[in-house]
Amino acid sequence: MLVKVNGVELYYEKCGNGRPLILLHGNGEDHTVFDSFLPYVSERFTVYALDSRSHGKSSRARLGYREMAEDVERFIEVLGLEEPAVVGFSDGGIIALMLAAAERARLKAVVALGANAAPCGIKRFWLNLFRIGYFFTRSEYLKLMIKEPDISDEELASIGVPTLLTVGEKDMIYPAHVARTAALIPGAEFYEVAGEGHISYVTAGKKLYSVIGDFLERRAI
Repeated sequence: MLVKVNGVELYYEKCGNGRPLILLHGNGEDHTVFDSFLPYVSERFTVYALDSRSHGKSSRARLGYREMAEDVERFIEVLGLEEPAVVGFSDGGIIALMLAAAERARLKAVVALGANAAPCGIKRFWLNLFRIGYFFTRSEYLKLMIKEPDISDEELASIGVPTLLTVGEKDMIYPAHVARTAALIPGAEFYEVAGEGHISYVTAGKKLYSVIGDFLERRAI
């Protein structure tokens, strides 16, 4: 389905029953990154799996995390969703944190999987690789990761909804960076997933549910 919000058309798929749950994918992906996770949450939640602007089947537009967060805010308003929970992976997690910090959208809970609050949160090897890739390709997707986000400590401290941040032990995001981010959010929970990389546990639905299912059932239902 398509819905026009904030000057762009966002594609989304809807399934399940229960409280609203929005799923936000990472850079260069689309909603299908969560396909194996859907069976584990669709019995308790009405799931809205989005394609961010300039991704998947959504329309092309300028890429920026704050613009993308505003897209989701407007999506919630247009569809009339009441206190949805948001689960975001990588870029989607960044968007989820920005959305929670803005305090314009009333959220029930937020889960950010492998999300960094600033480019320095990306391990040096990967950040340099993205910089080299951008030098040769001028890819807007790579530019987004090396120039943004810029979530301030004050913004993180302003988040007032239940929040869980996770990171893989072998993630391309520094686990210490995610732990620090969690420490700045009042009452936030932090979990480092042993033996996992950036995306490995996210695309394994059963594993992902074992990591965040308890939080969702305690905080989002």
